[in-house]
Amino acid sequence: MNPSQIVAEAKTKLAQATDHFKEELKKLRTGRAHPGMLDGVMVEAYGQQMPLKAVAGVTVPEATLLQISPFDPNNLQPIADAIRNDQSLGLTPSDDGHVVRISLPPMTTENREQMVKNLNQKVEECMVAARQARHEAFHKGEEAEKSKVIGKDERFQLEKQVDELMAKQKDEIDQLAKSKEQEILTV
Repeated sequence: MNPSQIVAEAKTKLAQATDHFKEELKKLRTGRAHPGMLDGVMVEAYGQQMPLKAVAGVTVPEATLLQISPFDPNNLQPIADAIRNDQSLGLTPSDDGHVVRISLPPMTTENREQMVKNLNQKVEECMVAARQARHEAFHKGEEAEKSKVIGKDERFQLEKQVDELMAKQKDEIDQLAKSKEQEILTV
């Protein structure tokens, strides 16, 4: 494996870690309702687990209200049950026989602090994935050097490139986390 392939693979893995982090950020509550909060909800419909957006449309009629309109009225109760049973959301849905409504309670200082802790945990998970990608790239560089595919200078150049990618990714993650923390703490 040549150095450019190793760097390209590391870049791809770092981008995947960042994309996953961005998806996780959408699930964190900020005090305002948004449809992305329910992205991880799986509903038992038609005898199998399906993502919520496959069985219903999610809208935000007000800043603190989510409205879920099932495509099939028979899925109304399973949707409400799936949201109620998802402990990570901590939401209580109500239905009127046609749609499911979720009124988001105002966030307390404790809720906001807990969300910031969750955010920091997600940042750390992303950085662990990034460090793992860097470690794999370094290992492949060492293997290539041992098998005489590349020289020592090329390996050091490869490590420098991977470290630069890692630094860029860390800056991007820090910026995303900082803006999300501001969003969470804004009353």
